[in-house]
Amino acid sequence: MQSLRGFLALTSPSPFCYRCFMNRMQSLCAVILAAGESTRMSTDKALLPWPPTASGAPPTGQTFLSAAIQALSPFSEMVIVVAGKNEPNLAPIVYANGASLVRNPAPGRGQFSSLQVGLQEVMNHGRDAAIVTLVDRPPANAATLQALCSVFAAATNEKWAVIPEYNGKHGHPILVAREMIEAFLKAPATASARDIEHQNQQHIEYVAVDDPAVTLNVDTPQDYAGLASPQLK
Repeated sequence: MQSLRGFLALTSPSPFCYRCFMNRMQSLCAVILAAGESTRMSTDKALLPWPPTASGAPPTGQTFLSAAIQALSPFSEMVIVVAGKNEPNLAPIVYANGASLVRNPAPGRGQFSSLQVGLQEVMNHGRDAAIVTLVDRPPANAATLQALCSVFAAATNEKWAVIPEYNGKHGHPILVAREMIEAFLKAPATASARDIEHQNQQHIEYVAVDDPAVTLNVDTPQDYAGLASPQLK
């Protein structure tokens, strides 16, 4: 009997292995932060047509929000969109694309508050890993998302987050395990995601990707017009 116990102890998978290769990916939820008021754009960035079309060209019917949902859906169990005052305008797009919606009751507190609302919703659904992105940027391509998910699935338990890097600049989407989610949720409302990441630098793995979209922010009409570049389509 003792030898059998010893054999089982040697051959049974450890909790670490089960968590990394099973729970991390099986419980992955996507979170899209879309509660901003888009003041510099003068129109809701979530509703901007994607991709930008030349003057007179027929619209594609896609928006930044719908494109983000569709890009993330194959890599996550569910997609959660965090809205603010724009909830009534976003809801039809969210539900038409099979995502769910949660409202930040105080979006004026800033983007970090929306991150906390979205991650709390992930936990409320009994999940403990998330892939988080911002609505005001082109969606990352499938190869980038696959690379990030592969690194995240294989990461050791010392790595709580995976962040893409393009030309030395960090971007989105980021993938976070339960430990990083808890760090974000426990942080004061006055904190920022960057603050928490810096405090936990040793737990972050950066992944170089060949995808300029991961570092782009679209804040102004000029930024949006610049997305017509062939490299970003």
